[in-house]
Amino acid sequence: MISRSKLVLINFAFLGSTAFGTTGFAERADAQNVDTPAMNQSASLTPPSTQSAASIADEKLVQRVKDALHSDPYFYDEHIVVSVEKGVVVLRGFVSSEWDLRDAIRIASKAAGDRRVVDNLSIKLGGSR
Repeated sequence: MISRSKLVLINFAFLGSTAFGTTGFAERADAQNVDTPAMNQSASLTPPSTQSAASIADEKLVQRVKDALHSDPYFYDEHIVVSVEKGVVVLRGFVSSEWDLRDAIRIASKAAGDRRVVDNLSIKLGGSR
């Protein structure tokens, strides 16, 4: 028969290995102390100082279109994502009506100037505001 103290020790050993994995707690604590790169670093492989003029212009264009969509008092832009791909403005997401879809294209085209606007929007009837 197993004594009560041995039974308690076996239970702690089982629970400890289950809670902390079979590698042990000390190893996990050490792994957390490893230096990791900062999360706010640019995802681009190109250093910011050598970022191309075209990509800077694209970022400004994206912001200009986003601002135009957001500032229109009759258009709800919460579900719209704007990007620039190969010089073309792309709208993704969903709107709540055919009218909103046309409005999004009109607003984005005006803000984009001479750039082409591609519509990858879906109509979700009864969309939330």
